[in-house]
Parts: sequence; C-alpha cells; structure tokens
Amino acid sequence: MSKRLVIALGGNALGKTPQEQLELVKATASTIVDLVEEGYDVVIGHGNGPQVGMVNLAFEYSANNGGGTPAMPFPECGAMTQGYIGYHLQQAVERELARRGINKPCAAVVTQVVVDRSDAAFQNPTKPVGMFYSKEDADRIVAETGYTFIEDAGRGYRRVVPSPIPVKIVELPVVEQLVGLHSVVITVGGGGIPVVENGPGDYEGVAAVIDKDRASAKLALDLNADMLVILTAVEKVSINFNKPNQQDLDRMTIAEARQYIAEGHFAPGSMLPKVESCISFVENTTGGTALITSLDKAREALQGRTGTVLVKE
Repeated sequence: MSKRLVIALGGNALGKTPQEQLELVKATASTIVDLVEEGYDVVIGHGNGPQVGMVNLAFEYSANNGGGTPAMPFPECGAMTQGYIGYHLQQAVERELARRGINKPCAAVVTQVVVDRSDAAFQNPTKPVGMFYSKEDADRIVAETGYTFIEDAGRGYRRVVPSPIPVKIVELPVVEQLVGLHSVVITVGGGGIPVVENGPGDYEGVAAVIDKDRASAKLALDLNADMLVILTAVEKVSINFNKPNQQDLDRMTIAEARQYIAEGHFAPGSMLPKVESCISFVENTTGGTALITSLDKAREALQGRTGTVLVKE
C-alpha cells in the first residue's frame, strides 16, 4: 500500500507574477514527481499570500481609479488565486509525469475550509499578504484604506489579514476519492477559501487567509497521512536564527519544539506556524512524522539525509 504524503509548498516554490510562476513551478513539479517516484501518494497544499494580495490590490485599484471593475471580495480573490496556482501546478506536474513515463492523473480541487466566526484571529490580523512596501508607502496605504501593516522579518512592510484556525475541509470526501485512485491532488490552495458554516451545506466566505501550513496539517490528519512535509526557503529549522550561535536542527521532539517556541526562537509570520503545524499533526496521529526542509532538498530529506524531522518523543 502506498504511503500518503501531504506537502505544504512555501511561497519560494511560486512566483510573484503569473509569468515567473510558470517558470518556477517546473522545478517544483520535478520535486513533486521525485516523491511520486519514491512510491508516495502525494497531496499538495500551497500558499497564496503574495498572489491574493496582488489580485485584491489590482481589483481595488481599478475600482477606485476609473477602471470600471467592481471591488472584489477577499474570499473571491482567494478562490481566483487558488484556481490559477492550481492550474499552473497541475500543468507542470502533468508534463513532468509524462516526461518520466509515469501514468498517473493530477487534479486541482478548488477547496473551501470552514473556520469559526468567533475565532480570536478576526480581532488580531497577523497573516502577511501581498507585496513588500517601504514604511512610507505602507503608512500611505494605511491612511487611504485602513488596512493593517506589519514589518515582516526585516524585508519590508506587508498588509496583514486575519488567519483563523482551520476547522473542517469541505471538499475532503472528493480529495479522499482522488487519493484513493492514486492521483496527485492539489488542494487547500492558499490554506483553502475561508468560509463560515451557516447551516448544513450553507457556507459563506469571510475576509481572511488560512495559514497554508495549518491547513495542510489538518488535511494530513484527516487523510491519515504518513507524513506532513513543509517545504520552505531553508534546509533545516534553526534556533538562534541569523545569529553567530545559530544551530541547525536534524530532529526535534514535540517537547523540544514547544520549549524553543517558549524561548522565542521562531518568528510568528515565518517559522512559528510551520513548527506549530508539525506539532499539531504529530501529536494527533499514531505513527506519523513531520519534516521541514527546502524544496530542492525534499528527496534527500525523505531519504533521511537532511531536513528537520519532528517526532513525538
């Protein structure tokens, strides 16, 4: 029986523009198909922070500057980016599967994820979306729109929106069926389109971005995956990051990870949700493990040669 692997793709696997993304996803697809060749049933989640901010800003600018387009609600912007990122990934994976002579279908599922309307995140926006701005430009946009901006890891200022916890993946039964057919499945794109449930089958979009690592961890749990793999910009998780005493970690237990979190080693908008997502998955599964590594080291990491593995104890 094939092992199930849920991959959460970081923003470095995608581009800032559709044209750049089409190029970047070729390398991403190569890594994904490497893992298919290793014998895994692969399910892919991905982020959309830069893309959803870009789409939202474009519609807003056009609506407010004579372009004649309507302002587009944030959930619809999430659905658009989920669709076009999924389309790019799907094309690239299908091309790579065919190039290697692997007869396996690939499908992208536009996915809604239920959140709790009383989630405290709605009172405290933390999820960066869109492009980086100088402080001056960010202050100007805040004055014009009332958006919330934060300084993001020394790279500039970004808009932040609420990031509620995923409660339920609406299209999970469809994803289950596709995985059962050994398809490569792209789902919970951008963390899923955030919706609240008004009643059975009655869902309503809300202005938020669900963290893609948390959504992927929820997906991995619901699919009884053998491993959650979070692919990011670094090969290993580090403590004392970017300091002279930086230490790269090969392995963490849940207890150690919680201690590092308490000591403030992981940045809230960066590594913290990744480590917390791994804890959530490993803690609630019987034999599953979690792995954090870079896109280009994924195959080596699955072979135990690099990356940071998180285990129960």
